[in-house]
Amino acid sequence: QVQLVESGGGLVQAGGSLRLSCAVSGDSISDLTMSWYRQAPRKQREWVASITTGGSTNYPSSVKGRFTISRDNAKNTVYLQMNSLKPEDTAVYYCNTVLRGIWTYWGEGTLVTVSS
Repeated sequence: QVQLVESGGGLVQAGGSLRLSCAVSGDSISDLTMSWYRQAPRKQREWVASITTGGSTNYPSSVKGRFTISRDNAKNTVYLQMNSLKPEDTAVYYCNTVLRGIWTYWGEGTLVTVSS
């Protein structure tokens, strides 16, 4: 059973930065593609970033150049560094992985609020 626990959310002014963490238990992140998603009020959940087992990263255009996903295999933790934050980045941010292409796991999320 994989468990994901996010932390690091909070209130920040536009233009500021935050780093989110996702602590993983139950499997090694070195064997997993890890992703971050977010869900803003009254909107669908959207993909934000991914990092593969080989270390390749991908982002949608909305965050590319501002957000960076990384991982620390020794700590079994995935990070999302968010810079130049905008009010439209306000959302609950979720950590995600899919085990063996079958089982999808989500954390409970951490709230990021960006004030203008």
